[in-house]
Amino acid sequence: IIDTEINPNVNKWEDDLQFPSHEVFKKLGDAGLLGVNKPTENGGLGLSYKYQAAILEEMGNINCGGVPVAISVHTDMSTPALTRYGTPELKKEYLDPAIRGDTVSCVAVSEPAAGSDVAGLKTTAVRKGDDYVINGEKIWITSGMKADWACMLVNTSQGAPHKNKSLIIVPLNSKGVTRTKIRKIGLQSSDWAQIHLDNVVVPAKNLIGEEGKGFMYQMEQFQDERLACALSILKGFDNLISETVKYTSQRKAFGKSILDNQSVSFRIGELASEVEALRALVYKAIDIKESGEDVTLLASMAKLKAGRLSRELPDALLQYWGGMGYARESIISRFFVDLRPMAIGGGADEVMLQIISKMTGMTGTR
Repeated sequence: IIDTEINPNVNKWEDDLQFPSHEVFKKLGDAGLLGVNKPTENGGLGLSYKYQAAILEEMGNINCGGVPVAISVHTDMSTPALTRYGTPELKKEYLDPAIRGDTVSCVAVSEPAAGSDVAGLKTTAVRKGDDYVINGEKIWITSGMKADWACMLVNTSQGAPHKNKSLIIVPLNSKGVTRTKIRKIGLQSSDWAQIHLDNVVVPAKNLIGEEGKGFMYQMEQFQDERLACALSILKGFDNLISETVKYTSQRKAFGKSILDNQSVSFRIGELASEVEALRALVYKAIDIKESGEDVTLLASMAKLKAGRLSRELPDALLQYWGGMGYARESIISRFFVDLRPMAIGGGADEVMLQIISKMTGMTGTR
């Protein structure tokens, strides 16, 4: 599917500043690839997470960052909590069509004044009879312009910030929802949106799990998201290295190939070693998740390492492409900008370091 349906169209989608997500998701859904580890009663394959990890890793072969990001948001960021805690009725209405590829979903957590600081979000959902009335704003929402619904984290009470939040499925065609496209330096084929919610009425039955447990549910979803981030760039790293080796072995300067310079070949070898170290870390995290243990520490480490390498590797390799590396038609220039958000989205590097230092006893319990 990547070779025949996606990669041949990537350049056009990048120029169009969007890709036909409903069309692509339907092809993936028909192939059973949007519910690999989702329950069979909801149309999934019911397989273990390792199979989903294999799918995510394969997404690294897509020749841009925007399309795989949108796919992983759909499978590993907006639907895990719904799968774990949603009522059978809610899953039938929203999860089943998502697995079939009939709908596009997104996750809406970040706000203009609360990104990595999830506890500080301000969007409210006030219960009125059989409905919630939602007011607020969400930003940096991947697939936000085209998504049919959002798994949205909101405040449902005035209590403590870790106990007053809930996850609610919000149909994005609801009255009072306004979406504004965000222009960005990379991930051109993926639409990002700012979503404004003005007295948006959503049925109370769209609550995922229990009211007030949304912060905990979202923290669990973050582990799926962080593993997905790390998994989905491994083969992309491999491809960037192999393409750089090919280019530098053919490009001549001062009577020899660029690759024949020891500083170049040594640095590429060093980066290849870093990728394998990341792969080993991610695979170990997958084993821990599969065993049912708490994967928070390893997922945070993998996300941190992926974010750091997403900046270091494309920057170093672009240098060896020279001027061609700065041209839009080169694969290295695209990933130079597409991979930069890896250190920000899903929890910034600094947040990963906070988690790691806390869980390893370096910052006590604060």
